[in-house]
Amino acid sequence: MSTGKTILLVDDDLDILEQLTAILTPQGYQIVTAGGREDAEEQLLMTRPDLAILDVMMEQSDAGFVLAHHVKRLYPDTPVILLTSVTAATSLSFQGVSPDMKSWMNADVIVNKPVRPEQIVAEVRRLLREAPVEKH
Repeated sequence: MSTGKTILLVDDDLDILEQLTAILTPQGYQIVTAGGREDAEEQLLMTRPDLAILDVMMEQSDAGFVLAHHVKRLYPDTPVILLTSVTAATSLSFQGVSPDMKSWMNADVIVNKPVRPEQIVAEVRRLLREAPVEKH
């Protein structure tokens, strides 16, 4: 089941990169990983992703936001999912943020960690305008 779509995964937590790769690869996606903002910026010069999944807080607390701006500047139509553990750490929630705020963050979707496999697959498929996976 190859979709031919490339997803850029960026997180400074190797476990998260491995987990998301293990979830998305069997769905037919080509995965490109980066362990931080600078690595991701280099990857973006070599590969145009169909979708980017970015951790919000990496080497700097705003690295994911900065990287989202970079993705959208290079590839304006590329959907961006921001992953965050900010809610668990601070009780600050990104749920229900206004469309203007999402636009400022350059995020199409904000997902709280830990992310459930079916949730990330559903968001990826929705943003790439693919049919949902049917359960048998």
